[in-house]
Amino acid sequence: MAKMMGPRFKLSRRLGVNVVGHPKAMKRAQRGTSRADKKLSNYGLQLLEKQKLRSYYNVMEKQFKKRYVDKAMKAEGISGEVLIELLEKRLDNMVYRMGFGSSIRQARQMVNHGHILVNGKKVDIPSFSVEVGDIISLREKSKNIDVFKENFENPSFALDYITRNEESISAKLEREPKREEIPVEVDEQLIVEYYSRK
Repeated sequence: MAKMMGPRFKLSRRLGVNVVGHPKAMKRAQRGTSRADKKLSNYGLQLLEKQKLRSYYNVMEKQFKKRYVDKAMKAEGISGEVLIELLEKRLDNMVYRMGFGSSIRQARQMVNHGHILVNGKKVDIPSFSVEVGDIISLREKSKNIDVFKENFENPSFALDYITRNEESISAKLEREPKREEIPVEVDEQLIVEYYSRK
């Protein structure tokens, strides 16, 4: 399975935003280290925003275009907002947002290694799309892993579209996430423009 690798903090500094969610990711950021600090053409700005969004969700270009952009362009509603909402409901991202994983990479690894249940059934596909009402939990054996318990007790996010149950170490997607609630700093309209010109 192809995945985005490489130095995560360096990527955040280059893109000018903390795409990995680590508190120290932007510590060494200085003026001039980000591509956003340079004068960019309209195409350059579109490309930068696209790379930011892909990095937030750790998705490769081929999957990003075929699975998410194409679907968002055909859907009803504002294409850019639909795109982010589709990405937000990926299983690996939901595992991260719900507090099981401390980063998107750790959340993806948890899914790949079979630690995660969706409605009581094991799902090990990071791109699995979570639906409203789905309950995500840890496999019984995985509840004894200290790092997972600590993550869940100290979540990075408190999002209105997610409810958490600390007693059962589970969480539920209560409703569709709205664009303004999703903690992603990108101009999605530029991403739509980028793919519209192709």
